[in-house]
Amino acid sequence: MSTQRKLFSGIFVLAVVAALLFVVFQANRGSRADPPKSIAAVPVTTAPVILKTVPVRLYAIGNVEPYTTVAVKARVDGQLVSVRFKEGDEVRQGAVLFEIDARPFAASLKQAQANLLKDRALYDRAKEQDKRYKDLLAKNFISTDAYEQVRTNAETAAATVAADEAAIDNAKLSLEYCTIRSPVTGYAGRIQIQQGNLVKANDTNAMVTLNQVVPIYTSFSVPEQNVADVRRYQADGELKVAASFANATHPPMAGRLSFVDNSADATTGTIKLKAEFPNSDKALWPGQFVNVVLTLREQKDAIVTPSSSVQSGPTGQYVFVVKADSTVELRNITITRAEGDDTVVASGLKAGDIVVTVGQLRLAPGTKVNVGKPVESPAQS
Repeated sequence: MSTQRKLFSGIFVLAVVAALLFVVFQANRGSRADPPKSIAAVPVTTAPVILKTVPVRLYAIGNVEPYTTVAVKARVDGQLVSVRFKEGDEVRQGAVLFEIDARPFAASLKQAQANLLKDRALYDRAKEQDKRYKDLLAKNFISTDAYEQVRTNAETAAATVAADEAAIDNAKLSLEYCTIRSPVTGYAGRIQIQQGNLVKANDTNAMVTLNQVVPIYTSFSVPEQNVADVRRYQADGELKVAASFANATHPPMAGRLSFVDNSADATTGTIKLKAEFPNSDKALWPGQFVNVVLTLREQKDAIVTPSSSVQSGPTGQYVFVVKADSTVELRNITITRAEGDDTVVASGLKAGDIVVTVGQLRLAPGTKVNVGKPVESPAQS
């Protein structure tokens, strides 16, 4: 038993000594400092800051309006005997749209012509009588009062003839109104009265409405504080306007500013403008909504940076500028406006600076970057 106890005691002592040696070894190993690891450069995409001519523009949502809208109404009463077009047709100026029964007006014209023939014969007789009585008055064969009566009859007959001629003109006009023609070249809307119905002159409801779409207008509104610039640049020359559809492949349509309203809308603080477009391909249609861009002027030698390089922070906008030693510098900037993929900078950058466009989230001032070949700046394209 004593021999076994000594053996166990020896094994325990050896185990304790081994544990102490392991602890000392680990402590010594941990106390040795690891060699510093090199920090890898952050890969980024860059683009140059350039000088460029940039347009100064106003953006708005516009509504397309017809160049001319005509509500066609009858000028005489009668039965509609013919409709010479279909709903939605393009009708040319002067084309026949409707025909009203012309027989009553043709009869009225014949009656007026007959009255003229009768009254003209009476007038001729009155003139001859006036001539004879004037000779008799000169020879003192009749009194002045007798001659005045004859002269009055002649003048009355002349007035009757003139009234008959006016009645004929009126009858001809009414007969002409029986054929209703298109006053403009445009597209017909819904026909409001069908063949066989009676129509009334200048009725409340139009027979059809025509819209002229070549050329065409687009109306839009801009903030009232921009009106002074609009009028100033309009005085220098014609202002260009472009209209386009959202999510459409059709290229923007070019037009010109043609109207600035004479008062502002007190409820919205905006002023209505109107642009005219040739619309030769009829891409614009009344009632459509379009994106409108009004170009005021061209700003030359503007400092332009890609919009993707501009970041927002607590103190405003900033960019990361790559220095010659491949480290980045945080640069606060002041921007004037954004134009698509470009941002016009008022201060903080100069032409030739290289700015980071992709990879800003991993950067801080002084971070080393891995700069490849700078991508083409959107401002250069």
